[in-house]
Amino acid sequence: MDGAQTDRLLYENEAFEIRGAVFGVYRAMGAGFLEAVYQECLEVECARRGVPCEAVKPLGLVYQGQPLRQSYVADFVCYGRIIVELKAARAIAPEHRAQIVNYLRATDIRLGLLINFGSTPRVEIERFVL
Repeated sequence: MDGAQTDRLLYENEAFEIRGAVFGVYRAMGAGFLEAVYQECLEVECARRGVPCEAVKPLGLVYQGQPLRQSYVADFVCYGRIIVELKAARAIAPEHRAQIVNYLRATDIRLGLLINFGSTPRVEIERFVL
């Protein structure tokens, strides 16, 4: 692999497109709504921009190679390989970060974006890669 390929972020272009949709929602709505409102808005914005997303997507969990009966319902899975977890909190908390890391560990998905629409003066976006 050459240097240009090793310096690229995992799913860089796809994450860029998702971030654009997130910023579009935040510009239109601002802070102060419930998470469900942002989820619906983001679903509309992703469709408008041609970003493939599945909202409220059940994901199977695995423990030591064994599929579990329990599942996790992701706020979004975009491009079939990026978990997008939404929050509408004053700030991203350690338990929010632990939640998305656990979801990545328990699925075969490597990239997660944690989005917090509740903060001001800007939306918070954190990237997690396993």
